Amino acid sequence: MIAVAIVGILAAVAYPQYTSYVTRSRLAEATGTLSVTRVRMEQYYQDNRNYGASACGVAMPTGDYFTYTCGWGATSSNQSFVLTATGKSSASMGGYTFTVNQDNLQRTTAFTGASGLPVNCWLRRAGDTC
Repeated sequence: MIAVAIVGILAAVAYPQYTSYVTRSRLAEATGTLSVTRVRMEQYYQDNRNYGASACGVAMPTGDYFTYTCGWGATSSNQSFVLTATGKSSASMGGYTFTVNQDNLQRTTAFTGASGLPVNCWLRRAGDTC
């Protein structure tokens, strides 16, 4: 009986830490893919002097945990863009959204358990600040 109690206590402590670790590892997909795609957008701009004719000049990547979209930025023209990574609910990542624009302004617009959003950085874990 004592062994069962000890295992129960360890599980109660370890499981939340494990799920937090899994979530943080999945967030790396979003921030890494946004960074790579932003560089691809800048390369496109160097070749074409715009970020795309209708929205974005490069194909959006696919991910296991996030969907990626691109649109024109603040200028509402092909001289700016905003890349967005939105967590997939089917992968238990609903509630997480990150963006980056042509000026490399990284923003967290949705983050489960965080307050004061949006913030001008990519949060990596609950309780982080910019």
